[in-house]
Amino acid sequence: MTVVGIDAHKNWHTLVAVDEVGKRLAVLTVEARAAGHRQILTWLEQFEDVTVAVEDCRHLTRRLEADLPAGGHKVVRVHTRLMAGMRRSGRERGKSDPIDAEAVARVALREDDLPTAELPGPTRGIMSSPSTPLSRSCAAASVLTR
Repeated sequence: MTVVGIDAHKNWHTLVAVDEVGKRLAVLTVEARAAGHRQILTWLEQFEDVTVAVEDCRHLTRRLEADLPAGGHKVVRVHTRLMAGMRRSGRERGKSDPIDAEAVARVALREDDLPTAELPGPTRGIMSSPSTPLSRSCAAASVLTR
């Protein structure tokens, strides 16, 4: 079993993989873009029986929480207080992206009843549909400025 903790930021995500006893196996940092998400999916292929844990910051993890399950991975959410407590009790002192990602992974190892990340509705529905009032308005403005 492998648990991958993710410390998500606006521009990048740091991932730390740990085994069933919490030993750090690997670290990866990627851009917080579609290409970075594809890189994560490829990186996860090296591990067996993977659970991905993200800190519960949905404004930063919404796309991850859609892309990773679409790639066949279970994603759980870790409350920030649980992660902070684990980080304070950890062996490494300080605060860094890998330390935070490892703390997220270790909480997921310890806690059995974490909520599964499930997003309601489409992730890109507002701008991709030409039938929304906003997109019709933008299309009309585009025609007027030509």
